[in-house]
Amino acid sequence: MSSVTSWIAASRPRTLPLSLSGIIVGISLQINEVKSYPMIAVGCLITTVLFQVLSNFANDYGDGIKGTDNANRIGPIRAIQAGIISPRTMKRVLVLISIMSALSAAFTIRLAWPILQYHQVIFYGLLAVLCITAAILYTVGKYAYGYHGFGDIMVFLFFGVVAVLGTMNLLPNGSWLTGILGALAIGSWSTMVLNLNNLRDVTNDRSVNKNTLVVKLGLNAGRIYHLIILYLGVLSWLFLLGILIFKKGHFSYGIAMIPTILFIKHHVRFGKIEKELDYDPELKKVAMATFLHALSLLIASFLPF
Repeated sequence: MSSVTSWIAASRPRTLPLSLSGIIVGISLQINEVKSYPMIAVGCLITTVLFQVLSNFANDYGDGIKGTDNANRIGPIRAIQAGIISPRTMKRVLVLISIMSALSAAFTIRLAWPILQYHQVIFYGLLAVLCITAAILYTVGKYAYGYHGFGDIMVFLFFGVVAVLGTMNLLPNGSWLTGILGALAIGSWSTMVLNLNNLRDVTNDRSVNKNTLVVKLGLNAGRIYHLIILYLGVLSWLFLLGILIFKKGHFSYGIAMIPTILFIKHHVRFGKIEKELDYDPELKKVAMATFLHALSLLIASFLPF
């Protein structure tokens, strides 16, 4: 592959819609305010893309130098694993993307400065540092939390709580109830994607001492856990839409119920999986279903009925 193609592949573009889902939900729930402050929404989207690319590069680096990405692993070949990008070069790029992420976050906070209180500015600054740190330490370092079973809670927090509530509270007049329900839904479904990844890789992860939650729980319990977070997300989403319809009187929000059919289909397919390899196709399906839920909410928020 060419150099540019290699870096694009290492950035894992298919993960970007999932990472943007929480931001889109936060924007949708604050659509009237976004119309007054559109550049804040744009800043949130750009910053999130940079955070996700940073996380993907760090994951490639961390798993690559630890030997977790090896010939026994199921899934796409990674850049360091294949020798396409050297660990030294990837490490340098991690520094560069970290700086770009910090600058993007700072610019977004500066855009929101007129409507933020001083303590909120400090909070968002610290949150940006935490996001960058968490993106790197998922697989990098001796105490990488992804190797000790904490990846699920971190994905839930950053893809759900931070993305939805963080976006909402950069803008005025947000509702905590709808924000929490949106965060529960997107956080749960994002965690499902990670859990599918861990179900797929459970044998290899166990052999290299990557103690994911599935490795700790066991395969059967990991499957039960998957269904629990699936329906936690679905119920949270339906409650959210019910409140929006009742509160705003816009039946257009019912449109955002339609993608839930994709999760019902996923439940059926998931129940039939017997081989670890068969979890892999479900990864992108669940990620895309999550994105379509967020996108349908955004479309509904613009409709007048």
